[in-house]
Amino acid sequence: MGEFGGIALIFIAVILFFFLISAIKIIPEYEKGVIFRLGRLVGVRGPGLFFVIPMLERMFRIDTRVITMDVPAQEVITRDNVTIRVNAVLYFLVIDPGKAVVNVMDYIRATMQIAQTTLRSVVGQFELDEMLSQREQINHRLQQIIDEQTEPWGIKVNIVEVKDVELPQSMQRAMAKQAEAEREKRAKIIHADGEFQASKRLAEAADVISREPVTLQLRYLQTLTEIAVEKNSTLVFPLPIDLIRPFIDRAYSGLNNDGYSEGGKKPNEPRPANPEARRGLFDPMTGLPLE
Repeated sequence: MGEFGGIALIFIAVILFFFLISAIKIIPEYEKGVIFRLGRLVGVRGPGLFFVIPMLERMFRIDTRVITMDVPAQEVITRDNVTIRVNAVLYFLVIDPGKAVVNVMDYIRATMQIAQTTLRSVVGQFELDEMLSQREQINHRLQQIIDEQTEPWGIKVNIVEVKDVELPQSMQRAMAKQAEAEREKRAKIIHADGEFQASKRLAEAADVISREPVTLQLRYLQTLTEIAVEKNSTLVFPLPIDLIRPFIDRAYSGLNNDGYSEGGKKPNEPRPANPEARRGLFDPMTGLPLE
């Protein structure tokens, strides 16, 4: 009996040891333990060290960290009948572990399905141009709808972002042509505006030059300076007619009234034999016919 009693005590001690080991639970800071006693929810415990009653209580671990989920690409027909593929990313976390265990079988899969259907529904209410230009509004609406639908499961959806919008090749080419035409339009408008402003400045410059003729001579000198910088073999020097007008007037001052010089000959032209032959000739300075 003594030997048998010793074996029984050892057996009972081993059972108590494993019983104690199974009763001790350690939950990390980022998890919660949902406790069921005889099939009924009795509460949420953790984090830290606590005890459960073996065979009477059962614990489910729930991660309370933010979960990042990629929503697969969905084919969507926009309001203006354009077929596109849209994918998104979803950030959510469990704020009520009891509801996440009791109210839904698999809260991660359920949230994924809700996100896919909501993405197709919301994007289909927008036109393509609105889809590309109003991302923030679409993201906010997706987050609001998904959060409302997952609230009974103890899920809090923080962020929903549309990641990529895949367009058909034909639509990409059409949009590229539209963007190119828009850029050409802006370039022509800017060029025309520049020409208009330049014409106004030129008109003001012409008004200044008309009041101060010396400014034209300064412009001639500036042009010569710009030409000389290029190291050209040919140098063009503009000669104002005002500089040589005194010489022209002096050359013609020696002509008598009938257009002939005092020596009896007209410069660079033989004298006609009689007055009849002088008809049809014109004075080179005045342009008047000679009589």
